[in-house]
Amino acid sequence: METYFNIRYEFDRSEVKRRIASQLSTGEASYICVADGYVVDIANRDRRYLEVVNGGMFTICDSSYIPIYIRLIYGVKREQYSGSDIFEEIVREGKYKMIFLGGSDRVRKSLKRELTKINKDVENMKFEELPYCEVDEFDYDAIAKKINEDGADIIWLSLGAPKQEQFMNRLRPYLNRGVILAVGAIFKYFSGEEEKRAPRWMIKMHLEFLHRIMIEPKKQIKRCLRILQTLPKLLWQESKRKRDKT
Repeated sequence: METYFNIRYEFDRSEVKRRIASQLSTGEASYICVADGYVVDIANRDRRYLEVVNGGMFTICDSSYIPIYIRLIYGVKREQYSGSDIFEEIVREGKYKMIFLGGSDRVRKSLKRELTKINKDVENMKFEELPYCEVDEFDYDAIAKKINEDGADIIWLSLGAPKQEQFMNRLRPYLNRGVILAVGAIFKYFSGEEEKRAPRWMIKMHLEFLHRIMIEPKKQIKRCLRILQTLPKLLWQESKRKRDKT
């Protein structure tokens, strides 16, 4: 693992998979955060949220810009590992029993149909609704009982940041085992309902944020402005950390 911008990242995809398998073998529960620029921004504004993000196994980098900043500051190459990528890879591999938490009823039904085309075993896996409430108001004991009875290895969670990271942190003590991964809007992307991910050319050109702005202008413009406010300080602090190490 490596720490950049105060986040503990794991960039090596094979190591991510190895660590998941190792965690499942321990019989204890943990979680993995999938951090885009918005998560990095909130974590560096809110110390308690940063502790939540760093309180799991590690974080994977869902931002295409963080690797650019790392290369500019440290001169090392690191790559984005998006939530879409890890979600599709694990579902397609078919190694684990999974449970899917969150999303609207329509999204969950469509998601199950579409994922069954990738992995036929998904047909017999559970897709559970979560109530619309504040993070303090969830009945974590009751939610965990369903997961524990199901025996899922991988718990996919779609609530949106920062709620989903806080949810994972609070749910973990109630679980017997399993790895929770919070994947935001990925359920919508793979269901074919409501939202679709940006075209491949936009992703390659680091323009996915423009696609999101077009879909949800009010929400995404606000997020982008927040990130731009935090970014200069983050870059300066990271550059200073590099100078202090040398």
